Amino acid sequence: MIINGPNLNLLGVRQPEIYGGRTFEDYLQELRRRLPEVEIEYYQSNVEGELINKLHEVGFGYDGIVLNAGGYSHTSVAIHDAIASITTPVVEVHISNIYAREEYRRHSMLSDVCKGVICGMGLEGYRFAVESYL
Repeated sequence: MIINGPNLNLLGVRQPEIYGGRTFEDYLQELRRRLPEVEIEYYQSNVEGELINKLHEVGFGYDGIVLNAGGYSHTSVAIHDAIASITTPVVEVHISNIYAREEYRRHSMLSDVCKGVICGMGLEGYRFAVESYL
């Protein structure tokens, strides 16, 4: 399961100099073609509580969760606690290199309860995360 948080529905039009010019839906089609042996589900929400509900829903029966919580990565104790409460391992993904950005983006509230963190690899970070479960 890939879960994307706020503003990631605007990939392809939002700050292409940081996030690239490709939509996530286009990338997801390519990812599914490249990894046909993996069933990849996708969910996106701009609402923190909906992301938590999805983590609770899938967090006990899936092989893995790839999570890009967007700006909530830097602020959400609630998402941290949701990840800590589930049994499915979570890989945190950031499209940009958060350590080369604004100071407030350089700390993630989620990393310590995740299996791993991938940042700065563009959309390919999602593939690396999915492959970490194979």
